[in-house]
Parts: sequence; C-alpha cells; structure tokens
Amino acid sequence: MTYGVVLGTAMATPLKPNVVIIYTDDQGYGDLSCNGGEVQTPEIDRMAAEGARLTSFYMAAPVCTPSRASLMTGSYPPRVEMERGSVHGVLLPGDRKGLNPAELTIAEVAQEAGYKTAMFGKWHLGDQPEFLPTAQGFELFYGLPYSHDIKPGRKGHQFPPLPMLAGEEVVELNPDPNYLTKTFTDKAVGFIQEHGDEPFLLYLAHPLPHVPIHVSPDYMEGVPEALHQQIAKEDQLPGGGKGRNKLYKNCIAEIDWSVGEVLKALKDKGVDQNTLVLFTSDNGPRLGSSGPFTGGKGSITEGGMRVPTVIRWPNGVPAGKDNDEVMSAMDLLPTIASLVGVELPTDLVIDGYDITQTLMEHAPSPYEYFYYYHKEKLQAVRSGDWKLRQVKSQWVLNNLADDMSEK
Repeated sequence: MTYGVVLGTAMATPLKPNVVIIYTDDQGYGDLSCNGGEVQTPEIDRMAAEGARLTSFYMAAPVCTPSRASLMTGSYPPRVEMERGSVHGVLLPGDRKGLNPAELTIAEVAQEAGYKTAMFGKWHLGDQPEFLPTAQGFELFYGLPYSHDIKPGRKGHQFPPLPMLAGEEVVELNPDPNYLTKTFTDKAVGFIQEHGDEPFLLYLAHPLPHVPIHVSPDYMEGVPEALHQQIAKEDQLPGGGKGRNKLYKNCIAEIDWSVGEVLKALKDKGVDQNTLVLFTSDNGPRLGSSGPFTGGKGSITEGGMRVPTVIRWPNGVPAGKDNDEVMSAMDLLPTIASLVGVELPTDLVIDGYDITQTLMEHAPSPYEYFYYYHKEKLQAVRSGDWKLRQVKSQWVLNNLADDMSEK
C-alpha cells in the first residue's frame, strides 16, 4: 500500500481514494474562466480553488483515438499501435483496429484492487465487441463507440446509424445529441448514488464540445430567435452548418454544470473528501480558445496538447496551489496503481510515471523528456522549459517559460 503526507501534515495516511476522471472532447486550455477564459465555469473554478490547476498537463496526442489510448494504457500511442485508425487519423465504424485487450488499462488496475468500474460517454477505442469498454476492465458502460458526428449525413462519408450502447447491446440508434451531456451526467450521478459506498473508478467522457455543438433546451435559453432559425434550417442540410458553432459557450456552460452535479453527488454520498476528481480534455480546441498558447486540435504546439486540467482531492492534494510541473494523461495508470495498492507487472513497459508526490507535495516532474507525437511521427520534445519542434523542414527551439506561445 502507498502512503503519503496528507494536506501538509506529518501524519502518514493510507491512500486508497475513489477516482473520477471527467474527460471532455476538443476543449481548449482557455475554455475555463479559472484559466482566463471568457466563458464562465464557476463549478470548475470552485473545483480548482478546492484543489489545484495543473498548468503543464499534456495529452500524448492532439486527436481523439490516440489520446484516449494513452489515457487508458499509460503509453505513447505508437507503443500500443493506436497512433491512428486503419484508414483515418481516428477509428471509424467497423475498423478492424481497436485497443488491444491484452493491454493493461486503468480500469483493470482498479478492478484488481476491488474497485467498481464504470464508464459513461464516448469511447473511441474500437467498436467491435473485443475492443469495447466491457472488454477493457469497465464493468458498466453506457455510451457511444465513437464521436457523435460519425453518423448518416456526414458529408463525404457513408456512415451507419450512430449506436448508443449499454454494455455491448445497442439500445438506441441516432440518439438525440441535444441530451448527450445531460444523459451521461445523470448516469454518472446515478452510479455514485448506487455504488458510492464501495471503492470505485468512474470515467465520464463527454462527447462535447466536439462539433457539431449541441446543448439541452435549458442551455438554449437566451439564444436569439434568428440563431434558432439558422440552426433549424442548417440541421436539414447534409453536413449541417456553422450556426451551431455559436453555441460553444453554452456547451461549455453545460459541461460546467455537469462537473457541479458530479461533485454534489460525491458530497451528498459523503465520499468527496477521499475522491480524486480529475477534469481534463482529450486535446486542444477546434472552436474554442487555447488561451496563451498557439495552435489547437491536430497540432503539436502547446495549444494542441497542453490541456485544461483541474484536480480535486481534499485528502491528498493541497487546496488552492497551482502546479506547473510537467505531467501527462499517461501518468494516470501508474499513479492509480500506486494509490490503490496494485503492483504493476514487472514486464510491463509504459511511458507514464507515478506522480503521487508531484501532485501531493509538488515534487519535481519525473519527466526528463516529454515527447510530442502526431500519428506515428515524433514532431517535438520538451526538456525542462525547452521545447524543440519540427516546423516544415526546420527545427525550432523555444523556451516555454519566456515564450509559451512559441512565436
């Protein structure tokens, strides 16, 4: 079992927290008001005040599928052969590829420790039965096998109906996208209410704010009638239109509501003090703001891979103190293993680190080097404040402490 100092006291306390990972899709670093963003996110801001902003937290890829593979396995995507789909940069319906069931996942680590495991939302690591969450350590799954725009009507493609899955069973085709955030939030809250008395790992992977933007009717209040009409008209067109893009702030506001509902459910259940809640995004924005950084989704600039991240864990993470040490989603697997008391196989090669002490005591980052991959190609490396990246045929060296926008 792992032990550590809690809240700066001298008392050694066994650490076996519940774990909640809230993972959004294409949300930029600048899309939180606590990161200086224009859209207000009071629930996430409160979470940051009661925990910490992780201001140098990275994904291992700037797009969906490889990013999620690294989160699950603790490895750079090429190591687990998930740097891209068979025919596209991400997995598409019926792809022969998926996350190899032989890989160890964060859910399987938690299961070994006796944790209840659940996932609600977007998977995007393979839609065949052997690749689904229920084959990767999640006892419960309710969600989409891939992005909500991968469905009939997508311009340039012939996609099948979008399935909503409960476990491996299709329970609905082409679900109403306006209710995706609310549906998955309600599932997550219900899980906490039912299983909060036992140790658990919960993965809530919102499909939004990936385009097309959708919000529930409650978050359409105040939208001008002209925009309502524009959206209604464009929704009838193949591929839709740009009117929905104007709902981006509404979408972020609903995601912020979702975070508040999860935190409230944990408090109502009496388990919020020893539940580690991590809020983050799978890559940089397509529509939103990268904040002080350059680039967004699909880019190995900071705006593409340094993501908005907030952690709250009253029993383990000091409140109100930002942490700028380099960390990544790959660190979750070894860190969770350490916290729940599971020894990883000695022959398992992963790229992430146990960042328990970095989170709890602001110990220095374990990364001597952090590598920026896009698909199978290594395009940049960071060491300390220095970042070397390839720009066309040249290599450019930036000091991120002095030039975080990489100008």
